Amino acid sequence: MTQNRAFTLIELLVVIAIIAILAAILFPVFAQAKFAAKKTVDLSNAKEIGIANKMYLIDSDDTMPIFYAYNSDPTIYTPPVHHGTEVLLLPYTKNKDIFHSPIDSGSPYLAVDPGSLAKGATTYFQAYGSSYRFDHCNFTTVAGESSGNNTFSQYPTTVPVTETAIEYPAETRVIRLEMMGFFSSKVDVGCVEYGYDCPPGNSYFTNWDPTGGTVIFSDSHAKHINSSGAFDQIRVDPAGHKSGDETTDSSGNATSWYWLCD
Repeated sequence: MTQNRAFTLIELLVVIAIIAILAAILFPVFAQAKFAAKKTVDLSNAKEIGIANKMYLIDSDDTMPIFYAYNSDPTIYTPPVHHGTEVLLLPYTKNKDIFHSPIDSGSPYLAVDPGSLAKGATTYFQAYGSSYRFDHCNFTTVAGESSGNNTFSQYPTTVPVTETAIEYPAETRVIRLEMMGFFSSKVDVGCVEYGYDCPPGNSYFTNWDPTGGTVIFSDSHAKHINSSGAFDQIRVDPAGHKSGDETTDSSGNATSWYWLCD
């Protein structure tokens, strides 16, 4: 007669140990693959936004859209109520989700933002309608209309910007992912260069992408930027000043063109 033999306790423990080791090896690989896929979607979205901006320019006599930033009240994507540059580009993207980066994981600031939509939001897209930040110097500012954080009085002058005025379109940033990995305090010590990873209670930073972040250029191409050094060399205004170049504004508050234009 054939006798069935069961696994011993030792054999079962060995099998479990092998499975645990394999899981420990493979799970990080799966996580990296998943994150890489999200970054691919993020870059694809950015390219679509760049193309949409080009299409807008064709219909607008070469004039860049009106600049708005982080208006979380009233409801996003309800024109003409909501004030957002992404709303102006929406007819050309046909899909508001293009402005949602899959690596957008919000920031501590959402908990204290005065706008009603930011309360409980877990992403910048939920709060503001876009995971991507529009460059102030390369979009048209309209007095009393351009606004940031639901405040319409902070831009007292009208400054139109045309695409043809941008001297170096392939080198000039017009839009970028809101949170770049090198905004971390490990790189920006003292929170003086980028102003994101500041002391507790005054921080905007969440590490969406430890490797860097996506930038959209005036000629519509998009690129992943891997370092603060490369980011600082990107041009940020029509005349071609670089992000890391020193400057002062009329009030003496800006220390670089990043602070003046971002």
